[in-house]
Amino acid sequence: MPAPHNPFKAALKAGKKQLGCWSSFAHPYPVEMVATAGFDWIVIDGEHAPNDLQTITAQLQVLDGKHSHAVVRIPTGNDWLVKQVLDAGAQTVLVPMVDTAEQAAQLVRAMRYPPHGIRGAGAAGARASHFGSITDYVQTANDQVCLLVQVETRLGMENLDAILQVEGVDGVFIGPADLAADMGYPGNSAADEVKSAIKDMLTRIGASDKAAGILGVSEAATQDYADWGAQFLAVGVDVGVFTKAIRDLEGQWRSRI
Repeated sequence: MPAPHNPFKAALKAGKKQLGCWSSFAHPYPVEMVATAGFDWIVIDGEHAPNDLQTITAQLQVLDGKHSHAVVRIPTGNDWLVKQVLDAGAQTVLVPMVDTAEQAAQLVRAMRYPPHGIRGAGAAGARASHFGSITDYVQTANDQVCLLVQVETRLGMENLDAILQVEGVDGVFIGPADLAADMGYPGNSAADEVKSAIKDMLTRIGASDKAAGILGVSEAATQDYADWGAQFLAVGVDVGVFTKAIRDLEGQWRSRI
């Protein structure tokens, strides 16, 4: 019995567009609500949201069997973090602040079992193998894991072509906010220089065998990213959607009572 099929990885490889959303509530109940919208992928954010291994695991559990594929963003590219979320059942991992091809290659190794990597082979007690009931998990899991690396600094931008040559990286995700800050435009990813850099990177990624991804938090930016060739495109953050709606509701009625 092999490892479960990764539909998100297969869709990226086939060149299909994948529509996504960020989830930052760090709780299974709201991520289950987000999943009812039918997004192709949902990021469980372990970098900026207050998630830990247990909250991530709980969210992976409620997304089982849903159309929305779980993408787990870990806080940093440490081998042990990659191994933990994979054993918890994640198939697709998003890693922030990847600046070099060497970093990307090490992450590829962390995602895979030997002889192609360094992932620990004690899968029998892990949720990923259904606690040992997937008998061929270790032998087949390498083909179903999906690695997305975030390029979001000037150094990463300089090394993008080398990162794109790393076998085992499935997609490259651009982080507009961090890139803007590193380029000298903190809080302004709409600056012309930043937009030009993002467009150039999306074009270069799209011309490679990797998938290009990005998050848009305004309608104008998101449309630009779609027009510039983003293949896996996140169109919002659940916390932002909620806070805007609840504040608008309060403002609407504050002026009427």
